[in-house]
Amino acid sequence: MSKHFDTLETRSADQRAADLAVDLPQLIARAQTTAGMEKALGDIDPAAITDAAALAALPVLRKSELVAAQGRAAPFGGYAALAVHDFDHVFQSPGPIYEPGRASPDWWRLGRFLAASGVGRGDIVQNCFGYHLTPAGLMFENGARAVGAAVLPAGTGQTELQVRAAVDIGTTAYAGTPDYLKIILEKADEMGETLRLTKAVVGGGALFPSLRQFYADRGIICRQCYATADLGNIAYETDALDGMVIDEGVIVEIVRPGTGDPVPHGEVGEVVVTTLNRDYPLVRFATGDLSAIMEGESPCGRTNLRIRGWMGRADQTTKIKGMFVRPEQVAAFVSHHDEVARARVIASREGEMDVMTVRIETRASNPALYEQSVLDTLKLRGKVELVPPGTLPNDGKVIEDLRSYE
Repeated sequence: MSKHFDTLETRSADQRAADLAVDLPQLIARAQTTAGMEKALGDIDPAAITDAAALAALPVLRKSELVAAQGRAAPFGGYAALAVHDFDHVFQSPGPIYEPGRASPDWWRLGRFLAASGVGRGDIVQNCFGYHLTPAGLMFENGARAVGAAVLPAGTGQTELQVRAAVDIGTTAYAGTPDYLKIILEKADEMGETLRLTKAVVGGGALFPSLRQFYADRGIICRQCYATADLGNIAYETDALDGMVIDEGVIVEIVRPGTGDPVPHGEVGEVVVTTLNRDYPLVRFATGDLSAIMEGESPCGRTNLRIRGWMGRADQTTKIKGMFVRPEQVAAFVSHHDEVARARVIASREGEMDVMTVRIETRASNPALYEQSVLDTLKLRGKVELVPPGTLPNDGKVIEDLRSYE
């Protein structure tokens, strides 16, 4: 069993709520010192934001807004609480979008994930995340330092040299994307070399069950995390392999796509994150990813909430009949009808024509009741199909495109 990183991981629900009641107002007050969040939060009283319910009443910050703000006020769009020169690093991710970083211990909170994966003092981590412009390499190096592990800053590519270094240095753990480790192992086989790797911490892509088993068959325990350049670590796997435990430095909400409204536990929706990072205090930052909160606690003994992991993208904007239909419009339609539980727009083709079908969960029986509302909110006429509550799939989709583009 891996060691816990600290006592925060095993707090009782009451203690976690009490700590949040202290930390959250401080975070909101800190965020209001930044031009970006001050504009979004206005004159909200930080002392009134003490729990998740109060947090849910605040506006959602979308990545498109952050990118637009950076275009007006580079590099951080007014959302950082420190001056640019007070950070240790400035990164550029595709977009382009800029993210700050600091060398202070476990700034991105990856140490918690590495500890849960059994990485610690005595390990040498072959860090195959990129170090060029983007932050992943330094994010994992920062986490490795937090757990006392040494780092080979290998970066990406040059696989033969990667194998040579792994053999000569005796690296014991791999950090990188899920699939690149397989390439290194196969190159080692080709070179007739045996590696000492027994642990792998991965991110930045899907860890498919077959690939996890491939590593297990080679004696390598592979665990994945869910992290972003903006937020750092959000959630991570543990020995239990039963969902992902939410990191102690963030508050995760799952909301209905196109809205800021939390959905019940178990329902798939968009991941919205508030980070308790005082240097870069993003409040209700919408990741654009889909997931769901799991019921109960992890068998590993960590007591925070769990999510099911990455389940797709929430930005389902689709062009139908030459017009964009967005999740926000579907949410607006639902909000106009108290008796409607959920709705789903389906794009299909009949002959050479686009067809929009709006499937509505309701106990009503007359589709004509909703035709004008569909036109008003979605700006298109479409077929209306009524289905009983609970009928639509629990996959977070509010717009589904069935058209073939091949």
